[in-house]
Amino acid sequence: MTTILFNPSPLANFQFNPTLDGVTYVCICTWNAAGPRYFFSIYDTFGNLIVSRPIIGSPDNYDINLLFGYFTKSTMVYRVSSSSFIITP
Repeated sequence: MTTILFNPSPLANFQFNPTLDGVTYVCICTWNAAGPRYFFSIYDTFGNLIVSRPIIGSPDNYDINLLFGYFTKSTMVYRVSSSSFIITP
């Protein structure tokens, strides 16, 4: 399990490199002013978009897997209380 502290800024994208289903990807979190909310996009190493979704926060007692439907083994949860992504590769 990996924990990534999400330090958002509407002025700059937030980026990290998670390992999902055994492969390293690029995850970029961007602010959507029209929303207004943050979205995350996951790209492969060739720059191909794999998934793009809004960041939905999970409470402490429930996990909302942001990767559902795209990855079979890995999970990624955004924990509201700690403002962090919790990734299970």
